[in-house]
Amino acid sequence: METTATTKGQVVIPASVRRKLGIKTGTRIQVEIDEGNSQIILTPITREYIKSMAGKFRGLSLVEDLMLERKLDKEREDRKFDNLKGK
Repeated sequence: METTATTKGQVVIPASVRRKLGIKTGTRIQVEIDEGNSQIILTPITREYIKSMAGKFRGLSLVEDLMLERKLDKEREDRKFDNLKGK
């Protein structure tokens, strides 16, 4: 299957592909570049896609991870400050 890019860089996804992947008006599309193969990868972000991603990022939540990182940064800065005060 082939399509053509417009002067704005837009491409039309054929109707048969949109139907098969559940792409409707307003569906968000993730765009990735596979530099090794010089390819553009388009992934529709549908409910099915979101469900398939469930559980893939287990462990600390991003907020918890950020809070831990900030705590460690503060401790490091406090030690630096204490060392400067001691001189």
